[in-house]
Amino acid sequence: MGEDGGIGRRVEGTEEPGWIDSLLGAVNNSRQAEALRRDRLLAAIALFAGLGFFLAAPFALRAAAGFFLPVTAALVIAIALVPMLEWFERRGIPSALSAFLCIAAFFVVANAAVVAIVVPAAGWFAVLPERVVRIRHNLRPLIELYSSLDRFISDTSATFMRHSAGKTVTVATPNSLLDIVASSAPVAMIELFFATLVVFFFLAGWTRMRRRTITSRGSFTSAMTLARVIQQVVDATSAYLATITVINITLGMLVAAGLWIIGLPTPLMWGGIVALFNYMPYIGPIMAALLLALGALMSFKDAWYAAFPPLIFIICHLIEANVVTPSLVARRLTINPLLILVALSFWGWVWGPAGALLAVPLLIIMKTILAAAGKPDIAGFLFEEGTLTNPLPDPPGTRSEVAGRGVDSPGPLA
Repeated sequence: MGEDGGIGRRVEGTEEPGWIDSLLGAVNNSRQAEALRRDRLLAAIALFAGLGFFLAAPFALRAAAGFFLPVTAALVIAIALVPMLEWFERRGIPSALSAFLCIAAFFVVANAAVVAIVVPAAGWFAVLPERVVRIRHNLRPLIELYSSLDRFISDTSATFMRHSAGKTVTVATPNSLLDIVASSAPVAMIELFFATLVVFFFLAGWTRMRRRTITSRGSFTSAMTLARVIQQVVDATSAYLATITVINITLGMLVAAGLWIIGLPTPLMWGGIVALFNYMPYIGPIMAALLLALGALMSFKDAWYAAFPPLIFIICHLIEANVVTPSLVARRLTINPLLILVALSFWGWVWGPAGALLAVPLLIIMKTILAAAGKPDIAGFLFEEGTLTNPLPDPPGTRSEVAGRGVDSPGPLA
């Protein structure tokens, strides 16, 4: 009997580890299922929080444009001036003085452009009411083609005017360019001063800030990756802005020379407008051509001769857009035209013309960061590869797991 008892204990001793393994497997599977459910919950929370931020950010940026626009423009300008800052620092000039020299050089170029554009534009704006008759005379053939539509609009307007003859609404609007500038000058000066301070302190502390950011990383690989990302952002942004600036200035000078040959007044102003508007892909050249057409109609009595200024610009722009810019910019940077249009539409809606000017540099910065850090796989996250949709793992010993291992019989796996 003792032997039987010993045998019974030995049998129980051999079967006990199987029960323990089954119990541990069930506990482990329960923990895995709980962890996966927790991951799903966190992923769903992160997804909806990111979606809410994505939907709310444009309205916040638009509502607080007085703060975000100067800061963003200052950061883009500062990033573009980093190569010049580093050039000064390599020659032993202190960081603060190098930042001041960079800002001074930028203001010299910007003020020259403003003087070349704004001062003559004030004269054109002043004579615009007097030249309306000439514009209508030049456009008379075109107006006559749509005389029936014009008559219909006039009759409809007269009908509405008769019904609202007793109601008069008076709106005081600025009647000169000086009034418009005077009304917006205080806010513009404050924003300009604020943006200048942001650029100066960013450039003055750029070298120290970059060194501290890199050395604070936990590993050498992480530090080198961050240094590479920072350098790529600076190189891509500054190279694009420098190349486009040279191209736009050259285009503006060529257009100004052509306008001077045909006798259009203030050709340097028109060249500056062309160079400035050419920073906005697709939309800017169309606006520049329309402004040139308006100026030509104001200046020349012959409507056919007035077609030469916009024609000169269109020819120069086609050569620049299809030959020069692709050969110089496409080697370093290629951007999907659809992304450019979406960026122009988005930033133009958020911040107006200033946002349209910043659209492409901001797109380059975001594209460079995502290319270096890795793009989020939203499609995989939502469908096959993400934790929101991955099924729970099958418990050990189920039919699917046994079939996956090539075993026909269900039951615990040894």
